[in-house]
Amino acid sequence: MHPLSKFHYCPVCGSKHFEEQDAKSKKCDNCGFEYYLNPSAANVAFILNDKQKLLVVTRKKEPGKGTLDLPGGFADIGETAEQGVIREVREETNLVVTRAQYLFSYPNVYMYAGFEVKTLDAFYLCEVENTADISIHDDAADYQWLSLDDIHTEQFGLRSVRQGLIDFINGRRSEDARVRIIE
Repeated sequence: MHPLSKFHYCPVCGSKHFEEQDAKSKKCDNCGFEYYLNPSAANVAFILNDKQKLLVVTRKKEPGKGTLDLPGGFADIGETAEQGVIREVREETNLVVTRAQYLFSYPNVYMYAGFEVKTLDAFYLCEVENTADISIHDDAADYQWLSLDDIHTEQFGLRSVRQGLIDFINGRRSEDARVRIIE
């Protein structure tokens, strides 16, 4: 269900003439107020240990409960995307991010309470203080460290994470090939 279908009355004047304009907005025919539905900001962390294995978590909640995921989540109001990824990694894994390097972003659709939440997921390569400090909390049920060669994207529950993994792994392989050529 599209989230705008939940809004039947204008939030400014209360008119029932709050009509859909396009896929992302509704406008009140009474007072002229127009509401735009923009994507929610979310973040995803790529964390590699000293053996170049990737931190993967298991989702504790829907959507995708029981599937694999990467640490991350929604940005809070008033924080930057970098602050959001740092906070989410800490909440889910207890790891302290010392550096968050932006890599790329993907749109995503997150099903919540029976309707679609459109998101814009920002992906970061994160360095952490000490990978031995890991403990699972919040939205994560479990964790594991996987070699990039052992990643099977179909095991990951969210579309944007699957695409981000493909790009990240292909990028790492390209970097490795360049290093070997230079050496």
